[in-house]
Amino acid sequence: MKIKKEEKAKKGMKLVTVLLPEAHLEALDELVRMKMYQNRSAAIRNAVRDMVKQELWGSKKLEENKRGHT
Repeated sequence: MKIKKEEKAKKGMKLVTVLLPEAHLEALDELVRMKMYQNRSAAIRNAVRDMVKQELWGSKKLEENKRGHT
């Protein structure tokens, strides 16, 4: 039995429902139309990944560096 590529990609992911302002949704759709992302979900995953890297993981690394230099 073959597993579809899309089903494989969904493994380990959870569905999240998000309310967005119309302007943000239109901007997401434009990014998809411009072929910058395959779909809305891909664009949102990318944005969340970047936010977590910058705001959470980046701040942890910064705190670790501060503790190491004091």
